[in-house]
Amino acid sequence: MALDPLSAVVTALERESIIPDVIPKTSGFVPTVLFSVIYPGGIEAVLSIELLRENTLEEPEINFTPMVTSDETAGDLTSNRGETSYTLVMTDPDAPSRADPKYRQFRHWVITGLKSPAISSSPSGTSSLIALKTRASITPYRPPGPPPGSGSHRYCFLLFQEPAGNAFTVPEGAKEYGAALEERRSWNAFEFGTQYGLKLVGANYFIVKSVDV
Repeated sequence: MALDPLSAVVTALERESIIPDVIPKTSGFVPTVLFSVIYPGGIEAVLSIELLRENTLEEPEINFTPMVTSDETAGDLTSNRGETSYTLVMTDPDAPSRADPKYRQFRHWVITGLKSPAISSSPSGTSSLIALKTRASITPYRPPGPPPGSGSHRYCFLLFQEPAGNAFTVPEGAKEYGAALEERRSWNAFEFGTQYGLKLVGANYFIVKSVDV
């Protein structure tokens, strides 16, 4: 029997060892939001897809996937969707390589204040929902750049729901503002979320292979 989309996310994350390399197994992560990453030209990054580096050079858009939910969870995923804000991070646990991840994790992107447009009342409920970027990135987007000969890299996206109420901000001077290559190394996406009281609600990833020289 085919897995439901949310269960398929966890299965894929476990298959590629993103659970536990990025998301601790002890967290009991259960996704409640589906999303994909769309690069210019309409190239969509979804679970486990392999992309060429040249297709990922520019900052992507985030596409929320509408879902038909039970009454119990509909408040989180449908009616309040436009009021909820999210933080998205992109991280590489395979820095400089999966065999020798001494710089795990490499922080590629942190952006706060993402909002999903309200789901329309159309009968199909299948329209795309491109996230609204209400703020500049905390960590500017840096595209994948696997070192030559380093093999496959897992580029992971974690979507956190921000606390309700006052607009969430990362304090000035936090390490996430560091944009230099050396400042992006040895970061931990899950600990970042825990530190600021963010709730992990979704995850995705794609693969980029290094060029062998």
